[in-house]
Amino acid sequence: MANADTDTTRGRFQVKPTSTDHFAWVRTRLAMERTLMAWVRTGSSLIGFGFTIVQFFDRMQDLQNAKPARFPDAPRYLGLMLITCGIAALVVSAWQYRVEMEDMRSGEFALIAGDNNARHQIPLLAISAALTVVGLFAFFAVSLRLF
Repeated sequence: MANADTDTTRGRFQVKPTSTDHFAWVRTRLAMERTLMAWVRTGSSLIGFGFTIVQFFDRMQDLQNAKPARFPDAPRYLGLMLITCGIAALVVSAWQYRVEMEDMRSGEFALIAGDNNARHQIPLLAISAALTVVGLFAFFAVSLRLF
């Protein structure tokens, strides 16, 4: 039988306040941050690539020897779809990170999270929010033909 002072058995996991469990918790948190970084790279790439496609084909139509496009609005719609996918990737990944971190800070994991990890914030969430704003600006710039 487990000692009630050192072990907490709730739900599916047995959580013990040991350095091994704490460092496993830290490794999991860092893995979640790396995953968020990968999604931020993917989202910003989608936004940038979508905007670039629109700008490239708009400039190509201005060339004198270029053949007229069969579907002139297709690059614009493709660019808007890529920008939308990038914005969605940023929003969904930041939301998923926040939900998972709240889960890791509460319940049976609060015992091994530690006091200083309770409100650990990373600059990557701010970067994700800023890139979401950039993506929204790109979306409206393309859809309203501002550039």
